[in-house]
Amino acid sequence: MFVSYENNMKNTILSALILFATSQVSVGQELDMEQIKKDVEYLSDDKLEGRETGTKGEIKAAKYIAKRFKKLGISPKGDDYYYQYFSFKPRPENPHKKVDPDTTEAIEGRNVVGYIDNAASSTVVIGAHYDHLGWGGAGSLAAGERAIHNGADDNASGVAAMIALGEALLDGPKNNNYLLIAFSGEEKGLWGSNYYSKNASIPVENMNYMINMDMVGRLNEEKKLAVNGTGTSPKWEEILSSHSMKELKIVKSASGIGPSDHTSFYLQDVPVLHFFTGQHEDYHKPSDDADKVNYEGIVEVGKYIYEIIRTTDKEGKLAFSKTKEDDNKNAPRFKVTLGVVPDYLFDGEGMRIDGVREDKPASNAGMLKGDVVIQLGDIAVKDMMSYMKALSKFEKGQKTQVKFMRDEKEMSKEITF
Repeated sequence: MFVSYENNMKNTILSALILFATSQVSVGQELDMEQIKKDVEYLSDDKLEGRETGTKGEIKAAKYIAKRFKKLGISPKGDDYYYQYFSFKPRPENPHKKVDPDTTEAIEGRNVVGYIDNAASSTVVIGAHYDHLGWGGAGSLAAGERAIHNGADDNASGVAAMIALGEALLDGPKNNNYLLIAFSGEEKGLWGSNYYSKNASIPVENMNYMINMDMVGRLNEEKKLAVNGTGTSPKWEEILSSHSMKELKIVKSASGIGPSDHTSFYLQDVPVLHFFTGQHEDYHKPSDDADKVNYEGIVEVGKYIYEIIRTTDKEGKLAFSKTKEDDNKNAPRFKVTLGVVPDYLFDGEGMRIDGVREDKPASNAGMLKGDVVIQLGDIAVKDMMSYMKALSKFEKGQKTQVKFMRDEKEMSKEITF
């Protein structure tokens, strides 16, 4: 790790740089890319039928992860061996449809929990969800196609990275314990992580921080890596900026709340970081398969996370801080949608579209992937938060103008919500 020194201490600087480079090579060797590939291929095989929570495929995946933990020597830390069971009653796909809760059958899922005990006073949680969409359903973007959604990137990639990090940490820094959790029910609404954070197998107050890896398998040519949650501890910015990972372009977001499992821990006042390599055209479609995963990219992301863990090992327990935009009273609530998938790695002005859903306002108006929304009605769109605030001003059935950039040309279309 590079540390800032006085200009006259050139030899010390050189030694630090050599040490940092050596640690990077070592970690790269410990994160076995071939094993990561095997893990992704097993979890995203058709035989598991998309690993939907409560199905035989989910159970097969859970057993596989438990066996991997056991083989590595990672101890069980569930309520029942490696497993922690939970059950939820699903929400109706149509929120306006009345459902009798007494006749709705609960779905049982299971988290898989492993532990590396270093006899430390604090524990780092490293998590990734292993469930996916099964044969499709409400979360699918496959335009009505019923097919197995294998979820290689979402999120076999994160689980494989978590297991690889667990193996590296067996002989890693010792000032924290490490709790490794493969969550189920994430696609249903953070079921598994919500349950675990409120029924944890270690005291929540002993959790130092939580690392979440959700979709880390598609590092692109620009090598952009989103790191969300940087505002959840006053230490994060300092720690993240201390690494000269020139090969990665880090796109930071302060918020501790997002559509993944770190949110459940943030809401328990645990500092969090969420790592994400970006959305793509196979997101929530049957085409998210193992042959499209960037395995070298997973190793790069894993090396970066390892270095963050190694650095925090010397920092003691991190302080927690709330992020301003997460104040529930000020959070935008909206009844309409444009029908697009935002590009969460876009760091320019506006909201860039990464996917357009059929028969929704954006597609009906002829908007395309790559368009950058800069205004909705009279409201300027500067980023994701201003985009959501703009949506909150409209009602279903209303018409308005949307302004957007396409190939450096400003365009305007009328949309109907």
